[in-house]
Amino acid sequence: MKLPILLLALSLALAGCYTNPVTGRTSLALLPQSEEIKLGAASFQEIRQKEKVSTNGGDNARVTRVGQRIAKAVGNDLPDAKWEFVVFESDQLNAFALPGGKVGIYTGLLKLAENDSELAIVMGHEIGHVTARHGNERMSEAMVINGVTALAAVAADASTTDPQTKQLYNLAFGGATALVTVGRVLPHSRANESEADKMGAIYAARAGYDPRAAITFWQKMAAQKKAADSKGAGTLSALLSTHPADEKRIADLKALMPEVVPIYEQNRGKFQD
Repeated sequence: MKLPILLLALSLALAGCYTNPVTGRTSLALLPQSEEIKLGAASFQEIRQKEKVSTNGGDNARVTRVGQRIAKAVGNDLPDAKWEFVVFESDQLNAFALPGGKVGIYTGLLKLAENDSELAIVMGHEIGHVTARHGNERMSEAMVINGVTALAAVAADASTTDPQTKQLYNLAFGGATALVTVGRVLPHSRANESEADKMGAIYAARAGYDPRAAITFWQKMAAQKKAADSKGAGTLSALLSTHPADEKRIADLKALMPEVVPIYEQNRGKFQD
């Protein structure tokens, strides 16, 4: 019996390999991309119903303007995307993106991102997670942990009506319930976060935004975190909870600039809002 199980696991792993179009890294992605998109749309709708959507015309126009440029920069890296950019009223320094091009920005973070380049870095980072299929990677790992039988069933016929599949999705991608209860979200690994940092800088540069804003933005985030910790507030937000140490993140971003600044120089001025 062991041989058929091993062969099944191997075939599923081979069938579920995904190559990141930006970094070239290969990862396990057992959930079909079409199913990711369905679940992303459903989860985004739930979030819109539970969270307060901002009616501030200026904030919405800014997020849509920057988001559309990032979407053009992403291009075919995220096939079949139906982009939506929504601002949520909250002091959280947070943002998220879901499969299918669903992006949410909280007003607290929007205030911290003082210019459009900083906002583009944040949006590019979150969309980078989706393009890299990090949520699918985490979900696939959870499937493997839960056993080959469950893995085979979900990989063969993933369904939004299956409660186990939806629960795994909410944990891996950060669904409506998981976004409200941060502790339930399976954290991105630090390697995933670093990959999304790089992708965010590249997407921002492709969209004609200065990627050096990544350094200034994360320096401000680090300062906010220190201020919160000094007041005993603990972890600042879900956005910071599993990210690399601030010093390492900023050092890595500085080291990345010789690669991404030339991309920005090639694309600055190409976009008209």
